[in-house]
Amino acid sequence: MSSLNKNENPEILVGLETGDDAGVWDFGDGRAIISTVDFITPLVNDARTWGRIAAANSVSDVYAMGGKPLFALNLVGWNNDELPTELLSEVLRGGSDIAAEAGMAIIGGHSISDPEPKYGMAVTGEVNPERMLTNTGLKEGQDLILTKPLGIGVITTAIKAGVASDEVIGTAVDSMVQLNDVASRVAVAAGATGATDVTGFGLLGHLGKMAAASGVDTVLHVGDISFISGARDFASDGVIPGGTRRNLSWISDQVDAGSYGEVDLLLLADAQTSGGLVFGVDKDKSADVCAELLSENVSAAVVGETLAGDGKISLR
Repeated sequence: MSSLNKNENPEILVGLETGDDAGVWDFGDGRAIISTVDFITPLVNDARTWGRIAAANSVSDVYAMGGKPLFALNLVGWNNDELPTELLSEVLRGGSDIAAEAGMAIIGGHSISDPEPKYGMAVTGEVNPERMLTNTGLKEGQDLILTKPLGIGVITTAIKAGVASDEVIGTAVDSMVQLNDVASRVAVAAGATGATDVTGFGLLGHLGKMAAASGVDTVLHVGDISFISGARDFASDGVIPGGTRRNLSWISDQVDAGSYGEVDLLLLADAQTSGGLVFGVDKDKSADVCAELLSENVSAAVVGETLAGDGKISLR
């Protein structure tokens, strides 16, 4: 991406430079439009559930910017020679389930023939530019709040290997299909300006990118971070996605691991699908924010804090 030309159009509030979750275009009247796109390969055997996960993952970037989704376009890669169209209908029904829950319309889409099935959405949303959440918005002296447990990448790898129990799969699916709408609303109401969703680059990757863009250091209190049931056991047994190992290699120079070992680091770098938000709030607000999120059945915990610095992450 660094080789692409930077666009200095004044209407672009968020573009390529900061590695944010979505692009934002300013209308100049207190409204801005959010544009994002994502798609994934199957993670579970049930087609409708996969559709729900993929749609929730796609719309998450709008919530990560503090916005409201308006409409979406379906994106489909489908193996027409091997897979029935009835199965694709189930995938799209799953996407429609999430669209209805998010209050957005599906107004079209595009499909291609592909040996490996893929599904996702291009999502358009809106946001008040004065209340936008971005990678550059963390401030020194804030608490960091995380709104979903980690370990989804490890669990989905265990699913593909056929070693995950129905209970573990159910817990992971429940997490992946949960929208980040409540987390986003509460973060914005609490005055947060720095946030991201924890997806393909893992907590360490996304937090490291946000800390560097904001010009702060972060400290993670590892003992306060929750993980999907079974994730640590699978990770200890070597059930680790390749993307997670690449994440850790990419971010390792930015991390002071302290006394923590490889398994802890891999779990913190685990490549998530439809993960939660991580955002910064003033320390005098963090307890109330967590209490409100928990009251609305959203996992929430203070998992760290921000300090003066230039993007380093320390584990304690």
